[in-house]
Amino acid sequence: MPKKQQFTKEDVMNTAFEIVKNQGFEGLNARKIAKELNSSVHPIFNHYNNMEELNKAIYEKMKNIYHEYMLKGIDKENSYKGTGLSYIKFAKDYPEFFKLMFMGKTNLNAENFMMSDEISDEIIKAGQKLTGFSYEEQKRFHVKVWIFTHGIASLIATKTVDFTENEIDNILQTTVRQMVLGKKFEEKKGRKE
Repeated sequence: MPKKQQFTKEDVMNTAFEIVKNQGFEGLNARKIAKELNSSVHPIFNHYNNMEELNKAIYEKMKNIYHEYMLKGIDKENSYKGTGLSYIKFAKDYPEFFKLMFMGKTNLNAENFMMSDEISDEIIKAGQKLTGFSYEEQKRFHVKVWIFTHGIASLIATKTVDFTENEIDNILQTTVRQMVLGKKFEEKKGRKE
């Protein structure tokens, strides 16, 4: 009698993760995972109580990958630009994850959505080094920069527009520089946001 193949929790997770990476959560079900593993659904439920528990684990893994990308951006010399480039790179490398994490309905305003990210505080502080703005000024400014950056990332994640890395770098750098100069010009004229 042939020996039954054993699947670890990691095997189940990695298989499910790849399905979601390529098809989104709507493409994930126990039968599809079992088919990819060439087994029954039994190994899945040996490791996860239900699909909801597995979905939560996948989402947590997605968030960890996203945070790794963003932390790499913060570690760059120009960390403010680095985080923008990392956000866009995540959208390019993981378009389905990007759409799941950043393109769904939340009922939050832009600032609250942006600040719900655990590393927003670090990004705002990195921006302060570039702009010299107070924390609150930088937070308001960053909402505008994030909306702009999110637009590029969304275009890439949906494959609406194809940018080269150099184009992205140039667009992000020049536009943010122009936004900073514009804000400082408005402040000199005595206008507030």
